[in-house]
This record gives sequence, C-alpha cells and structure tokens, in this order.
Amino acid sequence: MRELREQPIDPQAEQEIIDSIEEVYFSNDSFDMVQHELQKLPPELNLQELEEYRDKLKRQQAAELERVTALQTNLQLAAVICTNARRQLSVAKEGFTEASLGLLANQRRRQLLTGLLKSLRTIKTLQRTDVRLSEMLEEEDYPGAIQLCLECQKAASTFKHYSCISELNSKLQDTLEQIEEQLDVALSKTCKHFDVSHYTKVQLAYTLLGKTQTAMDQLHMHFTQAIHNTVFQVVLGYVELCAGNADTKFQKMQYKDLCTHITLDSYIPCLTDLCKALWEVMLSYHRTMQWHEEHDKEETAPPPGAHLTVSSISELVVDRSYVKKKLEHGLTRIWQDVQLKVKAYILGTDMSNFKYDDFIVVLDVISRLMQVGEEFCGSKSEVLQESIKRQSVNYFKNYHRARLEELRMFLENETWELCPVKSNFNIAQLHEFRFMGQCRSPSVSPSRQAVSSNSLVQEELSLFQQYLQEGNPFEMHIEHKEEETEDVLASNGYESDELEKSVYQDYDSDSDVPEELKQDYVDEQTGDAPLKSVSRETIRSKKKSDYNLNKTNAPILTNTTLNVIRLVGKYMQMMNILKPIAFDVIHCVSQLFDYYLYAVYTFFGRNDLYESSGLGLISSRLRTTLNRIQESLIDMEAVGESVGVHGPAEDRKEKVPSPHLSQLVVLTNSGTLYGLAQRVVATESLVFLAEQFESLQSHLDTMMPAAKKPFLQQFYSQTVSTASELRKPIYWIVAAKAIDYEQMLLMMAGVKWDIREIMSQHNVYVDVLLKEFEQFNKRLGDVSRHVRIPLPVSNVLWEHCIRLANRTLVEGYANVKKCSNEGRALMQLDFQQFLMKLEKLTDLRPIPDKEFVETYIKAYYLTENDMEQFIKNHREYSMKQLANLVNVCLGSHINKKARQKLLAAIDDIDRPKR
Repeated sequence: MRELREQPIDPQAEQEIIDSIEEVYFSNDSFDMVQHELQKLPPELNLQELEEYRDKLKRQQAAELERVTALQTNLQLAAVICTNARRQLSVAKEGFTEASLGLLANQRRRQLLTGLLKSLRTIKTLQRTDVRLSEMLEEEDYPGAIQLCLECQKAASTFKHYSCISELNSKLQDTLEQIEEQLDVALSKTCKHFDVSHYTKVQLAYTLLGKTQTAMDQLHMHFTQAIHNTVFQVVLGYVELCAGNADTKFQKMQYKDLCTHITLDSYIPCLTDLCKALWEVMLSYHRTMQWHEEHDKEETAPPPGAHLTVSSISELVVDRSYVKKKLEHGLTRIWQDVQLKVKAYILGTDMSNFKYDDFIVVLDVISRLMQVGEEFCGSKSEVLQESIKRQSVNYFKNYHRARLEELRMFLENETWELCPVKSNFNIAQLHEFRFMGQCRSPSVSPSRQAVSSNSLVQEELSLFQQYLQEGNPFEMHIEHKEEETEDVLASNGYESDELEKSVYQDYDSDSDVPEELKQDYVDEQTGDAPLKSVSRETIRSKKKSDYNLNKTNAPILTNTTLNVIRLVGKYMQMMNILKPIAFDVIHCVSQLFDYYLYAVYTFFGRNDLYESSGLGLISSRLRTTLNRIQESLIDMEAVGESVGVHGPAEDRKEKVPSPHLSQLVVLTNSGTLYGLAQRVVATESLVFLAEQFESLQSHLDTMMPAAKKPFLQQFYSQTVSTASELRKPIYWIVAAKAIDYEQMLLMMAGVKWDIREIMSQHNVYVDVLLKEFEQFNKRLGDVSRHVRIPLPVSNVLWEHCIRLANRTLVEGYANVKKCSNEGRALMQLDFQQFLMKLEKLTDLRPIPDKEFVETYIKAYYLTENDMEQFIKNHREYSMKQLANLVNVCLGSHINKKARQKLLAAIDDIDRPKR
C-alpha cells in the first residue's frame, strides 16, 4: 500500500480507478465488504486471478484514501477560513450595520416625504384654483374656466382620502354651478348684441359641459325674455318721460296697460324705437342661426388625425339635429312674440285723430316691420295685418268724415276762380303722387321703395343682408322722411310771357295769391322747363268759337279741385301701403268725386225748366247717378229737406249735408253771362278731375280685391264718365238767359203773316236776334280774357243758344193765327237770313236744330193725308205746335170732322221728350 501511495498517480487514471469502484461500496455504513467479496469468489479459485483482483482492490482503496486525505486537508483549511470570517464579521457588525440601516430607512422616509410634498403642492394648487377661476370668468374665458374646473375635479378625486380634499370637491362643484350661472348670463347677452367670438366661447363652454341642448333651450327662453324686457323698457321710458314725474306706478303695470299711456306726440318716436330694438333682437337671432350653419359645415369634416368613436359621432349628430330644429321652430315663435308686442302697442292708442302724414309714417313703419317678418321667417304677419287694419279702418272713417266736411267747407267758400297752373302741369308732379313712380310692390313701404330706387344692388339684398353689421332699417326710414319733406316745398313762379301777364291780370301779383296756393299749384320741383306760351298769332288764328288763352293745354281747375286731387293721392298712398283696406279707401275716393260732382250740379246745373225744355239735357245715366249720390251721400235732414221718417243715426253719420254756393259767387249778372266764368271753372275742373280719375283707373284696379272690382268698373262707367255730361244742363242755363227769347216771341207776334205778296226783305226780329247773338259773342270774348273757354264748352254754349233760338222761332210760328203762302215764304226768308248771318258768328257745324225749323215751315204745305203721317212721325213738336199746323194750315182746306180727327190724333199720341 505504501508503494502504491508512493507511486505518482495520474489524476485521470486515479479518477478512472475511483470510477471503477462498485456502487455498492458507497451504499451505507452497515455494508459488509468482506462478506460481499467472499460471495463474489468463483467456485474454483485461481490464485493469479485472486492476486490480480486483490491488487485492483488495493489500487481502488489507495485512490480512495488519497481523496479522503485531500478532503480532510481542505476541511481543515475551510475551518480556519470560517473562523477568520466569523471574527471579521463580528468586527463588521459592530462597525457598519447600524449606520447603514439607518441610512436606508432615511432614504425610504425621504422618498415618502417627496411624494407627500408633491401631493401637498397639488392640494395647495387646488385650494388656489378658485382665484384663477374668478379671473378667467372676469376675462369671459368660459371654456378655459370649465376646462380648469373639470381638471381640478379629476385631480381632487385622486386625493379624496384627505379630509380637506373632500371639502374642496364640494367647493369645486359649487364653482362649476356658479360658472354655469354666469354662462347663462353670458348667453342671454347674445340676444341683443350678437358677437361671434363671445358666442363661440359660450357654445364651446356648453359643449365642454355636455349641455348643448340645454343651452339651446335656455337661449330661446332668453330671446323671449329679451323681447318682453326690450319693449317694456322702451315704452316705459317714453311713458315716464311724458309723465314728467318720478312716480313708479308705471313700472308695476302690465305692458298692455302701459301702452295706453303713450301720448300722441311720443307715439311715432316710441314706435320707431320699439321697432329698432326688436330689429336688434331679431338680427341677433338671425346671426345666431348663421353661426350654427357655418359651425355645422366646419364640423361636418373632422380634422385629419381625429379619432371619433361611434358613440361620440352619434351624440354630435343628435345635438346638431336638435339645435337645428329648435332654431327653425324658434323663428316663428319669436316673430309671433314680436307681433303680439307691437299689436298691443298699435291697439293701445286711438289713432283716429292723427295727422295724415303721421298716420302714413305709422303705416310705413309697420309695413317695414312686416317686411322684416317676411324675410325673418316667411310670415305674412297676420297679427300685425289685422291690428293695423283695425286701426286703419277706424282712422280712415274718421279721417274721411273730416275730409268730406272739409271739402264741404271748401266748396261753400269756393269762389270758382281759376287756379293758375303751368302748361305742363301733371298730377304726377304733386308730392302725394310721387309714390306711384317709386312703387315696386304694395306690400313694401315707401321708404323701402325710395331706397330701392336709388340702388339696384340694395334692391337685391334683403334687410338682414343690408344691415347685418351696422345700421338699422328703421333709422333710414326716418331720415328718408325728413329728406322727402324738404322736397315737398314748391318752387312757385309764373311764365314770364307778356301775354300771360295781360290775360291773367288778376293773378299778376303774388300778394293776391293765398300763401297755401303758393305752395300748391305750380310744378312742385319737377325740374322740367316751363313750356313757352302760345303766340298772339296762334291765338288769332284760332276759330272764333274756341275762346283759348295762351295756355292752350293748361288745365282748368280750382284750389278745391287741387285739394281733392291731393286727397285722392293721400288715399291711394294709404291704400298702397295697406292693401287689406283698399276697398274701403276706393269707396271713399269715389265719394270725394261724387260730392264734387253733386256740388257742381247743385250750384250751377239744377233748374226746374229742364223737363219743359224738351232738350234732353240730363241723360238717364246722369240722373241715376245724381239720385244715387243724393240717397247714399247727402244728408238731406241736415237742411230740413227730408220728409217722412228720419233715417237711422248711423246712416246719417256716413252722410254729408248738401253744400251751398258761396254768396260771393253772383250768377245773375247778365254782364258776366250769368257767372259763365265761374260755371266754366267749376264744370271744366270737374271734367279735369274725371280725366285724372280715368288716368288712375288701372292703378286702382290693381289695388282692388277681385270680388270688389265690379264696384270700381261701375263707378267709372256710371259716374266718372258722366262728368262731361254736366256741361249740357249747366251751360243751358247761361244760354237760356243770354238771349232774350221772350222779346223775340213778342216781336214775332207783331208780324203780319197773311200777306198776299212775296217779300224781299226779312223781318226786324231777325236782326234783333242776330244782334243778341253778336252781344253774346262779345261777352264770351270778355269772359275768355279771364278764363280759357275750351272748344267743347263754346260749342255747347252756341249749340244751346242756337237750339233755343230755333225752338223759339218754331214756337213763334206756332203762335200765328193766320198765314198765307206768301207768309210762309217770308218765314223761310227770315230763317235763311238768320242762318246766313249766324254762320259768320260761329264755326259750329251743322247748325243745331236747323231741320227742326225747316221741317216745321215746310209742314204748312202738307195735305190732309200727309199731315196725319207727319203727326205720327214728328213727335219732337209740342201738341200746341202740331195743333197750329192743323188749324192754321189746313183749317180752310178741310172740313170740321177731318180737323177734329187730326186733333184727336195729336191728343192720343204719347210724346216722350228727347
């Protein structure tokens, strides 16, 4: 074994030897090695093998012992090292452990404190947030304030385990509610003065709160409140101003009651301010809608990179749809509120005593407001229409009643002197008819029309487009009215022709002309150059029967005519603004004409001799018209002319007393041809008035409701067209008095007609009659120096005189008791002489009733049979005249029975007069 141990051992070989040891030797301590080896011995023992096996076991043992020795040495070394380590560890424990662990504990505590400090700083910031929130609210940064508040709430929820934070959380909630209240106030401000940036902030803030729909509900409530507050404050301001005391009772009144305290002087300014204020509210609503439309377009396409969830998109669509419907529905609701407020104002005052111009301003303002309503929400403004119609009908009845009374006063004070107007005078030049030139649509106010006529661009723009950024449509209305008033003043003057001065000698001085006429009767700033007067040569070359002045085309009218025309213009202006009362107005317009026509007739044309004249002076149409006017318009009871039962008081209220001719008008002077100048002025002014009505017919027709158009057509066909028919009865009175027909009858009665020789010389009565006609012609010329006598008038006068003369001749011949054939020849000679001289005095052709005389004279030659036929065919002769033909002409040729037969035929014939 020693040898084996002393031999150098290869570690690898040694390892192989150890590995070759059987496993069983390492099993446990109770293992019996000897027994194990003995049992392994074979039955037949071989020494050599045993020795070899013994040597192998020895090598294995030696290798194993070597290992155990090395292990022992190592263990001893390890024991020493452990002893040393324990000694060193004891020293280390004493020197370092306590300090190091204290340091680690401090480090951990430091980290905890750092976290705490951060939390405390956050808490401190949260505590100071209310200051910043207040600042942001003062700056009106509502979205920022809400954003900050929501972030604070989120942060506070992180530190809710601190007791101070739970208090802060409730404080933040209160702050958020406060912000919502301020936001509501900010939202209400947009109702009167819309500001894009302000409204954008407010809407963004509501979006952050997730209350877009709530905001829209609140907004409509604020608009309703704004309308009420606005109108109340405006009206209250005027009421308190006019009351002039510090009485606070008005502030507690209802708006409707407050409106009844507006004075007449402050009515229009208050109405204008009311409409201005309401315009601002509606404009704000209009701009609010515009903002949402533009905002919706921007939101339709989300920005690139934006990630929207399905739920957020759905919520956005719902909100947008709600807002759109709410805004569209609100249009009608807000306009209805506006209408009701203005209606209460309109009906709160009795406007029946307003001046016409003031009432037109009211209509104009309301018309403009209705235009605003139509543009605002497409409304026809039925509430406003009805209320203004009620006021208009009430006003117009009173106004028309006053105007009729005024017209009666004018007519009773009218001296029927010529009102000199320029040759180019036209009613379109009058201020009252200017609206017709500007008229675009009856529903549009005159101020709007004037603005439109000045600018085609503005005409295309709606009011909301024109005044979107600045200005107010109701301000322009007032400015325009002021300008229009300045243009009304007339530039008075006369044409400077010498002949004009000589002919109109009565009017050559302004001092003789009433101040009112200086403004009224000449071109009212038309800018047209005056037409030159007609030359003397032209006048001389005129027919003798056309008594024209230099102003051949100058219309004949009076101051009253001009006033009636102005009234018609005013009525039409009112009708133009307010179509619903068009029929009432046109009916009143017709009454103005009716009354003027009736006055001219009663002043100058009424005469009991018409019926007996047989001249058919008044046509059945004219008589019907005059009767209608008398029954419907003239209050006969007022002058004690009515007989029988009195009419209802209401009917009488609508009527006017019959006018009386001014005492200054003398119609009995033969030197003036029985007031011919006044008759011409009166009659021809009526004809001129009728012509003006004719020119207005188409315009009136467009204004008239379809169902009422027959009234207008009947008025024109039955009344207006009869104006010229009044010439016959009026000028007949002059003709009947201008010539002394009675003298002629007396002279004819003194003529001997049963002569037996043919006479070559006519009778003296013919010369006397012609001299009367010459005198008549001279007087016509005298009258024409003051008043132009138009050709139709001179023709009517000459026709009447000649017809009366011819009928007097027939009457004279019918008075003859005895007559020979030579006497009948003398009658023809007298008549031919009369015709020959007469034709030199007048250009009237054919001579009226020439055949009337000639036929009667020729009837003297008829036989019995012819006479019977003559009686049947010529009913234009009186019974006396026909009887004379029978008695004088046929008396000596027929028997008594035949004569009685012819006279009976005359009696039997019913002769309607022509």
